[in-house]
Amino acid sequence: MKLILDKGQRIFFSSDSHYNHSNICSATSNWGEGSKTREFKSLDHMNATLVDNINSTVGENDVLFQLGDFSFGGFDKIGEFRSRILCKNIHLVLGNHDHHIERNKEGVQRLFSSVQQYLRLEVRRPINKATVEKFTFVCMHYPIASWHDMNQGVIHLHGHVHLPADLRIAEGKAMDVGVDGNGLEPISLDEVLSIMKDREIKKLALPKDHHEKRI
Repeated sequence: MKLILDKGQRIFFSSDSHYNHSNICSATSNWGEGSKTREFKSLDHMNATLVDNINSTVGENDVLFQLGDFSFGGFDKIGEFRSRILCKNIHLVLGNHDHHIERNKEGVQRLFSSVQQYLRLEVRRPINKATVEKFTFVCMHYPIASWHDMNQGVIHLHGHVHLPADLRIAEGKAMDVGVDGNGLEPISLDEVLSIMKDREIKKLALPKDHHEKRI
């Protein structure tokens, strides 16, 4: 996908919102002690926080790339969550919990600007009439060890593993953009570029899945 930004338009990335997922919310979880839940007083509180954090960060005409696991807790929650988000331009990279969207149940994919399993994103951001910044990303729900043009500095963004803030950045030019490691809110293109600017180009050592124990 090639994306040319309009003047003032911004890009944000996010993943694993798990809207309405009762087990990931501490107030309603049935997961055992020590499980990695989000501390909220109710499921509605978690849902409202996710929505508010998007709407207070991402503008109506900005672009949000959601790298999977958009919502949980039933088909109707997909439309409910989408209707509460003000941003007009949401591109979805499918996650393992997005099966209704993958099957396009009742045409639900129409709620998104695009839906795909894998995204090679080429961004063009005009600075002035003579200068255009160019950035390329490989986006997928799952972390992958090696990706197209990695040796040219292409950045890999992913979700799925629910890494905390201190583990979200890989040794090379890759990071988990999931909400759990990013203050439960989307991360901007500029912040990603700032983090990745001086990082070494190297194959990614895959992080532990969020269902595994981390030492």
